[in-house]
Amino acid sequence: MPVSLINPDGHVVVPDYHHVAVATGGTQVHLAGQVAWDENGALVAPGDLAGQVVQVYRNVAKSLAAAGATFADVVRVTWYAAGWRREQYDDFRAGVERAMKELDITATPPAALIGVEILFDPEILVEAEVTAVVDRPRVS
Repeated sequence: MPVSLINPDGHVVVPDYHHVAVATGGTQVHLAGQVAWDENGALVAPGDLAGQVVQVYRNVAKSLAAAGATFADVVRVTWYAAGWRREQYDDFRAGVERAMKELDITATPPAALIGVEILFDPEILVEAEVTAVVDRPRVS
């Protein structure tokens, strides 16, 4: 596996999170922003932050698989949240936890959560950009 996830000594420990990802593979995989659309372009879980987070993870899983990657290969996730308020964190975390359980995800790479005024559709609450590193890509 080309990715090692690390928490530095003396750094704050956050559940299900690592501060550093070291990638040694040779091929980078960059996913475009993934949102909570199903395969037909219909929004999943309108108005439900946790539900949209889960659907984003499902779409990320499909996109990673298309490139021959898995969540174990992810080195960075950047989340964008429309109209973000700190009170939404519990719903966001609930979605992450549901997705990790549903998709059997154990890797917890570095991530950022950036609040934005609005995404390109006012009903979309979150979007995630993902970077992974693999030894050998399998493009489907």
